[in-house]
Amino acid sequence: MTLSSQRARDILQQAELLHPHEQVQAALHKVANEINGAMAQLHPLVLSVMGGAVVFTGQLLPLLDFPLDFDYVHVSRYGDARHGGAMHWKVEPCESVRGRVVLVLDDILDEGHTLAALRQRVLELGASKFYSAVFADKRHGREKPIHADFVGMEVPDRFMFGYGMDIEGAWRNLPAIYAVKEG
Repeated sequence: MTLSSQRARDILQQAELLHPHEQVQAALHKVANEINGAMAQLHPLVLSVMGGAVVFTGQLLPLLDFPLDFDYVHVSRYGDARHGGAMHWKVEPCESVRGRVVLVLDDILDEGHTLAALRQRVLELGASKFYSAVFADKRHGREKPIHADFVGMEVPDRFMFGYGMDIEGAWRNLPAIYAVKEG
């Protein structure tokens, strides 16, 4: 179920600004520079994880200064919920990963189950190497089954939205990162 416009506006009004647009852009440029340094000679296949990584991907790709091929996958553990659930594949990686260096882009590394499943599937399909880049890595103190190769910024263990991350389907389009107020 989609939030009403008024409910979405109320959520934003009550939210806490964690990372303003300027910090988000600085993190984006930092991760782009790291990827450029590491992957300039690899001609990777870049897979964007829809829908969360759409903003990150759209702003990152023009900053990459090497040839690449592009495709996407669509997998979710959240839907419109605030807690992860069962893995739901809408669009799986295609066979074109065989023999390729693959770079998967995602919005946030939370518990790590989605990214770990993507790594497993891409390698099963024959990718020669798997890399991952996430805009945000959530620090919650629990062990994750995977760590991203490239991270834009570390974020606290809060429910966040903006810059591709949604809250009940809304606010992926915000240029900054907000958190639901605690307490």
